Amino acid sequence: MTDRRTFLKASAAGVATVLTPLPPLPVVERGSEGLRLGVASYSLRNFPRAKAIEMVQALGTPYINLKSVHLPFELSPAELAAARQEIAAAGLEIVGGGVISFDRDTDADVEKYFAYAKAAGMPLITAHAAAPTLPRIEGFAKQYDIKVAIHNHGPEDKNFPSPYDALQHVKNMDRRMGLCIDIGHTVRTGTDVVRAIADAGPRLLDMHAKDLRDLTAKGSQCIVGEGAIPIAEIFRQLEAMRFAGAGAASNPDRRMRWPVIRRRRRRCPVATS
Repeated sequence: MTDRRTFLKASAAGVATVLTPLPPLPVVERGSEGLRLGVASYSLRNFPRAKAIEMVQALGTPYINLKSVHLPFELSPAELAAARQEIAAAGLEIVGGGVISFDRDTDADVEKYFAYAKAAGMPLITAHAAAPTLPRIEGFAKQYDIKVAIHNHGPEDKNFPSPYDALQHVKNMDRRMGLCIDIGHTVRTGTDVVRAIADAGPRLLDMHAKDLRDLTAKGSQCIVGEGAIPIAEIFRQLEAMRFAGAGAASNPDRRMRWPVIRRRRRRCPVATS
């Protein structure tokens, strides 16, 4: 695993590529903070798409990052178009899709997910992949003009446990290549998550939020704001760097039911995955 010190030694110049700024963001129920806060539909994987849409509407955010359980890879272009219309008619905006795993390093196996994302209206893919596959992914990111945010999965991830492990590979790639920092998985590696967000800079394209009572225990997930992850400091850092992506609340724990997700939204309305 690459820690911050090792990463900075390897890249004294830091991240040089600057992303093209996005247009001004709409304000969502919270005054003028400017952060886009939404839901990763993986949190609602136990519910069909229609019910998941209804639940996201109830949370008061228009932003949704879709998992394939709600928008299957096998759908035809016509079916994906119909699903897009259903989501838009509900007042929701698709800000990305994933996590999508790029398990095979061939043109056909990589491009099929970009074709899917394009047909689904996804401007961003939250991705899991091995480092040798990243150059091929970068090529299709440019071809399809779709951003790719590499998701770190903590100590169990053999590819990218911490954000720094991914950052060292994407820092000199096309501006569409960046990170999805999962704050829960990040802290479990012993990484300073606030510092990692700052160091990612414009390479931070997406973020998955959750909270843990024990920063080393995956099973200690709790309502955001009731755990030990420095949520307030994370938000201050995102605001200081004018983060233009979309934060998504993420809930991988099947024991966390809908009432808990709703309470999370009241306490700290970030997207969960």
